[in-house]
Amino acid sequence: MKLSRRDFLKLSGATVGGLLLSSGPAGIALAQGIKPFPLHKRIGETPTICCFCAVGCGAIVAAQNGRVVNLEGDPDHPINQGSLCSKGMALAQLNTLKGEVNPRRLQKPKYRAPGSSTWEEKDWDWTIEQIARRIKDARDEHFIETDGEGHTVNRLEAIASLGGAALDNEECSLIVKAMRALGLVYIEHQARI
Repeated sequence: MKLSRRDFLKLSGATVGGLLLSSGPAGIALAQGIKPFPLHKRIGETPTICCFCAVGCGAIVAAQNGRVVNLEGDPDHPINQGSLCSKGMALAQLNTLKGEVNPRRLQKPKYRAPGSSTWEEKDWDWTIEQIARRIKDARDEHFIETDGEGHTVNRLEAIASLGGAALDNEECSLIVKAMRALGLVYIEHQARI
């Protein structure tokens, strides 16, 4: 192998620089008994999977004293390779450790009557009863058993289902099964599952 004078100087400089950087100031400080400055807090980090939109991105959640203090994408995860979308970054808002709930999350259903300009809190029993009653009435009125040619279709075109990214995979699966059992044709979800 022929090595020119210029290449020899470049290689020598890179070698000496690498040796000085690896044991330079840090090595001297440790030899003199100076403790290194900690760059990160020692907190527990747990790998997890994002529960939104069925993609399955990996995340690393750091918690301290029962609170999420940091959330970031898992760089070793094969799907997202360290990146998270805005929904994934919002996972920290689901923090319910030690009985604390995000104060911005709604805890009770709110209802706005037709023509009203204000929202009122309702209890869950009333809300579920209203939803069930309205679905049943719409299905009874608009259910289509056969099409114009007499073929059995058993469909309901008067109701549509639109899922959102705040639903996890299990919820989406149950909702789609329930909507198909009702005969819905128009079923959509933000993640297109």
